[in-house]
Formats: sequence, C-alpha cells, structure tokens
Amino acid sequence: MSKISVIGGGQIGEALIAGLIAADYDPKTITVTNRSAEHSEQLAQRYGVHTTSDNEEAASDADVVFLCVKPAGIVPVIEEIADTIANNDVSTTLVSMAAGITLAKMEEAISSAGTSVVRVMPNTPMLIGKGVCAISTGKFVTEEQAELVKTLLASTGTVVFVPEGSMDAVTALSGSGPAYVFLVTEALIDAAVSLGLSRSVAQELAIATVAGSGAMLEQSGADPVVLRAGVSSPAGTTVAAVRELEESGLRGAFYRALEKNAFRARELGKQ
Repeated sequence: MSKISVIGGGQIGEALIAGLIAADYDPKTITVTNRSAEHSEQLAQRYGVHTTSDNEEAASDADVVFLCVKPAGIVPVIEEIADTIANNDVSTTLVSMAAGITLAKMEEAISSAGTSVVRVMPNTPMLIGKGVCAISTGKFVTEEQAELVKTLLASTGTVVFVPEGSMDAVTALSGSGPAYVFLVTEALIDAAVSLGLSRSVAQELAIATVAGSGAMLEQSGADPVVLRAGVSSPAGTTVAAVRELEESGLRGAFYRALEKNAFRARELGKQ
C-alpha cells in the first residue's frame, strides 16, 4: 500500500485522514505533521496514524505528500522538503490543497526536475465525506499517479479533473460554496424569526429544508431550474418570493461575489 504523508493536520488535513481511514487505508502508512504537539497526540489517538513535527521526516520515501497548509505556506514547505523528495527511492507526488498557488510556482519551488505536482481545490464538507475536490495535474504527472491521487481523495467525496485555468473559478464556486450556503441558511432563519417563528424552530426548518433540497439536487439529477419550477405554482406564494429575490439582485450578487472570489484567488497566486 502507498505511503501517504499529510503535512498540516488542520481541518482539511484531518478531513483527508478521516476519509482515508474510513476507506480502510492502513493508518500505519499515513504520517501527519502538525505544529501543535497536543493536536498531534489527538490525531494519533483518534486515527492511529504516525505523527511528527518534522516535515522532512514525513516526506521521506512517501508516495504522495499532501500539503494541507495555508496558501502562504505552500512554497516554503516545498522548499523545506525539496532535497528529501529529490533523494527519495520512490517517485513522490506533491499535492497542494491550497487556493491560488499555481503548478508552475510549485514546480519551480521543488527544483528537482521531473517531480510530479498536483493542485487540488477541496472544500470543508470533506469532514463528513461529502466534499468536492477539483484536480489539476502538472506536466510530469503520470496517468497512474493522477489516478492514485483521485482514488485517495475519493474517500472524502466527489472528485473532478479540471484544467488549471479553471481553478480560480472552482475556488469561487465549490471551494467557498459551503460558506454561501451557510450564509443563505442563516438569512432564512433570521427572516423566519422576523415573521414570528421561534429561533429554534426556524433553525430546524431551515437546516432541514436546505439539506433536503441538496439531496433532491444530488439524487434526482434534474436541472435546478426544473426543480425550482416544480415548487413554483403560477401566481403562487413561491413565485412572489422568487420575484422579490430576483428584483433585489440576488443573482447579480452571486455573479459579483464569485468574481471577487476568483480575483482574490489569482492575487494569492501572485503573492
């Protein structure tokens, strides 16, 4: 079985670990680094993985190294482990789980010619096995290596391959998408409270409605337009509400929000 290294045992790193363990990967083949000794101990006890504070130790002879750190930390970590990767007895694949940092920038940082580099945009529902990971591969990644990364990430949810030029749009949509859904849910709760519902009842109804609607989208395979039309009776209550949302600029707000997000992702890549 492949040796897997996870550098950064934070939210995304732990979600990946949990998915791998749930998919029956041997915890003894997984090494995790973390700055907090206390959190490292928790990860070791919770999942049975090997933990260390030494990134070079973790990268040593690893088949796949997942870089689960903030965008600003990706290049410094790659530079830190570059010599280790170059001297490994196996062909190591580096996988960045951060927004904005390009394949070219990572390939430049690794310095050793021919190193396989993969860029991934995940999202937080990985924590419950319902995540989305979009993958772009570098020029030295073999088909076998790409398939291995896809298989590992599939333990946390849906995996799609996209050209790197689409990554900023992916970041704006699925990478940050859960935050938009949570914000809309929060707004629904507040609006229902203003109509007289208790906050506890409003929260229960809103959360169940969002979860049920998401399940319908996923399981039916129908276009969202079709599903919305199915709820919208002519001259009915839903149509009145949807008209108000459209006239208030809801659709335009999402256009602008995703554009801002993608622009910020490009900025992160240039820093």
